[in-house]
Amino acid sequence: MENKQLSLGKLSLNQITTENWSLAEAVAGCEKADITWISVWRHKIQEKGLKESKKVIDDAGLKVSSLCRGGMFPGNTATQRKNNLEDNFRAVEEAAELGTDVLVLVCGGPVDKHIDDARKWVEEGIEQLVPFAESHGVKLGIEPLHPMYAADRSVIVTLDGANRLSEKFAPHQAGVIVDVFHVWWDPALYRQIELAKGRILGFHVSDWIVPVPDIFKGRGMMGDGFIDIRRIRQSVEKAGYDGPIEVEIINQEIWDQPGDQTLGMIKERFLEHV
Repeated sequence: MENKQLSLGKLSLNQITTENWSLAEAVAGCEKADITWISVWRHKIQEKGLKESKKVIDDAGLKVSSLCRGGMFPGNTATQRKNNLEDNFRAVEEAAELGTDVLVLVCGGPVDKHIDDARKWVEEGIEQLVPFAESHGVKLGIEPLHPMYAADRSVIVTLDGANRLSEKFAPHQAGVIVDVFHVWWDPALYRQIELAKGRILGFHVSDWIVPVPDIFKGRGMMGDGFIDIRRIRQSVEKAGYDGPIEVEIINQEIWDQPGDQTLGMIKERFLEHV
């Protein structure tokens, strides 16, 4: 494949990368760093309110690449699953209000040891959410997570699983998110990226560092680990994805450094390794 270097115009700051910043601070940081895309997390919206969050983003002229997150469909009871679905309805409304057409789904883990039930509830939840999302012009991005998260965050742990689930719906209703941290290890990765053609709704980058410092806060800056990020990016592009590329790094050490320093490093590593 051609070793084409990216333009910074594709760079999107996934807001979790600067977790210690409020939404307003993250937006100001993007303005200062000439980053034109941002991916917003719902807990940051709740701090400021949806209307004011939208105003802050719009006033800065930023584009929203996605909203994170919906999902977490499984529950102990029918009432809990209904409440989870209603929260997803709210997430769809928030995504539409912010002007993004992608809601990222972290699908949810099993209840007790019933992993098969959890997968069934995930599928049922998405089936119920699709018509509402479609009516708001929002696509559901099913994100497979690394298998180490199967017990608490998602029973969808391979791109194959996400592809099979998304194929139950039309491409304008549901697709997949390819996050290098979660899928880089998969022997079937490149074949599954090919099979996802026309359904890739987002591409997220970070790196796998050794040793992993923390299960949740374990991602590294691009170039500090073992992922062939550029090869995956080129494969995703070959499969038709031409949208923004989110830098999503969950790491306490990176969170604790000055945000402006983080954004400067992101831009350098984006050009060098993505």
